[in-house]
Amino acid sequence: MKRIKPAFILGITLLLTGCLYPEDRLAKNQVPNEVQLQTVQEAVVQFQEASDGLLPIKTRHSDTPIFQKYPVDFEKLREYNLMGRAPGNSFEEGGKYQYVIIHPETEPTVKVIDLRMAAELRKMNTLIEIYRNEHIYPPFGKQVAEGIYRLNHESLGLETEPYVESPYSGQPLPIVLNVQGEIFIDYSRDLYQALQKFEHEYEYGDDIRYILAENYPFVPAYSLPYTIQDGEPVFMEPQS
Repeated sequence: MKRIKPAFILGITLLLTGCLYPEDRLAKNQVPNEVQLQTVQEAVVQFQEASDGLLPIKTRHSDTPIFQKYPVDFEKLREYNLMGRAPGNSFEEGGKYQYVIIHPETEPTVKVIDLRMAAELRKMNTLIEIYRNEHIYPPFGKQVAEGIYRLNHESLGLETEPYVESPYSGQPLPIVLNVQGEIFIDYSRDLYQALQKFEHEYEYGDDIRYILAENYPFVPAYSLPYTIQDGEPVFMEPQS
C-alpha cells in the first residue's frame, strides 16, 4: 500500500479529531466550514492520484439520485494513510453531515448532505405508509407541476403543511409527492434566490440544481430535477 506525505496526514488527523480544541468547539459541534471541506478535498485528490484515477467512494446502485450517489468512503482514505478518521461532524462519527462527491468524472468536488432533512423525510414516509395501508392513492394535495403534488397534510392528521429547513437559507421548504407517492424536498425558493444572486448561463433543459451545489457547501439532496423557464426554476418534465 502506498504511503503519502506523513506531515499532511498528521495535519489532517489533528484537524479532524479536534484535539486542538476544547469540547464545545469540536468539529462535530460546528456547521461544515471551508477548512473541513478543503481537508477532505485534498485527501480525495491525493487518493485519486495514488490509485490511478479511482475515487474513495462507497458503492451505490446505478439509479441512486445523483447528489446521494457518491458518498466519500473514509475507510479507503484511512487505508491509504490519508486520514486518521472522518470529520467529527460526519455521519461516520455520529454527526449530522454526509460527505459526498459531485462531478466525479470531471472535477471531483467534496460537498455535504444535511442528514437532518433525511430524518424529517423518514418521519413523513412513516405517516404516508400508515395512510396508504387504508387508502389506494397517496395523500395528494394541490398539483404544482405535471405529476408533482403538495402533501394533503390534513389527510395525514397534521394541522399544518410539513416542511424541512433549508440548509442554504434556513427558510421552510415544502415536501412534494410524485405520482408514485415518493416524497422530495421542493428547493424552488432556494433555486430562485440563487438564480438572482449568482451569474449563470443555464438554459431550458439544464439541471439548475448545480447552482446550489457549486456555490454552497451543501448539495440539494432528496430533490427532483429542475430547469429554468422565463428566468425562474421549474420542475423538469418527467421523461417518458
